[in-house]
Amino acid sequence: MRVILSILLLLLLILQVQLWSGRGGLPEIWSLREQIREQEAENRRLQARNEALEAEVRNLREGLDAIEERARTELGLVREDEIFFEVIELDRPLRELEQDDNG
Repeated sequence: MRVILSILLLLLLILQVQLWSGRGGLPEIWSLREQIREQEAENRRLQARNEALEAEVRNLREGLDAIEERARTELGLVREDEIFFEVIELDRPLRELEQDDNG
């Protein structure tokens, strides 16, 4: 009876070592689960980016308004019958700048 009990205890000890430190053990499973969570978050971020890009492509294919808007904002498109005004935002009020120049 003692021999069987000793063998069972030894098997239990081997299984515990395998469970906590061996290949496929709990630490490896926890690490893999964390990697899966990170990959799923990255996939969600990339999916959102892809959807935004698809919407932009669809918009560019369907209408000239989107193309004109991009040309205006990115390339500075101005038609021949339009007048271009550039509004510059100052860090300080104009009066302060004039006073600095005069005095």
